[in-house]
Amino acid sequence: MQIDSGQLATFAAIIEEGSFEAAARRLNVTPGAISQRMKGLESRIGQVLVRRTKPCTATDAGQALIRLARQVSLLETEALAAVRGTAVGERVPIAVNADSLAGWFMPALSAMPAELTVYFDLRAEDQDHSAELLRDGTVLAAVTADPQAVQGCRVQRLGKMRYHAVAAPAYVERWLAGRPPAEALAEAPMIVFNRKDQLQHRFLRTVSRRRLEPPAHYVPSTGPYIEAIRAGLGWGMAEDYYLTDGRLVKLEGGRPVDVPLYWQHWKLESRVLDALTAAVHEAAAKGLR
Repeated sequence: MQIDSGQLATFAAIIEEGSFEAAARRLNVTPGAISQRMKGLESRIGQVLVRRTKPCTATDAGQALIRLARQVSLLETEALAAVRGTAVGERVPIAVNADSLAGWFMPALSAMPAELTVYFDLRAEDQDHSAELLRDGTVLAAVTADPQAVQGCRVQRLGKMRYHAVAAPAYVERWLAGRPPAEALAEAPMIVFNRKDQLQHRFLRTVSRRRLEPPAHYVPSTGPYIEAIRAGLGWGMAEDYYLTDGRLVKLEGGRPVDVPLYWQHWKLESRVLDALTAAVHEAAAKGLR
């Protein structure tokens, strides 16, 4: 059974853009044409591929197909560029944890060869969960904490990020001074990036050897997260370079938390992926331990 490449591209556009209408604008056709292409593809496959929600998402059957759609799109674009002898733009979705985005990762994108026209679709995702976006076909590549290769992917070690428990000096004086660390940190408010973020709990286990559940503020953006710690709302985990200006100090009683990072990408003979992988490794060599 052959799959129509136009229908496959339409399916990918719906999932990436989140609706039939947005996919129609991207592909410069009518919403009715998008609907007809999807009906034809689902009839050929014999499965419902799109959940008609807001935003539209791929069904379990559709997840395998979305990986195929993105692989075909990338390879077709590179083939057209080779035939025409001119650059043809390709969108490359990548999952990256927020701290890497705010730190070492962005120079990798700017280091891509000028002759490659690439549009990046960055998805901010916790390093402990970004491999899931590879499994379901949402992204072509990811920075992840998972050393086990996702099926159909290659995995390479990048280095590690080191996090310290830090707080504003006034916060330390108010909440932690003169008390055993385990006792004080059981009650002292902390700043957590989001509900997937376990760095603070990993540090707490080095202090108390048990799971503590102090009150928490959730601040899901890197800049405001650091500012919340500087403002004295709570303590949190941060990299070395936030300690250079004296506005934050390390907490006593525990150890730094190291997070190994890996680069995973689909196994494709792709010039874009090869160049991106080389650029990511170069940036990681400069920005990670």
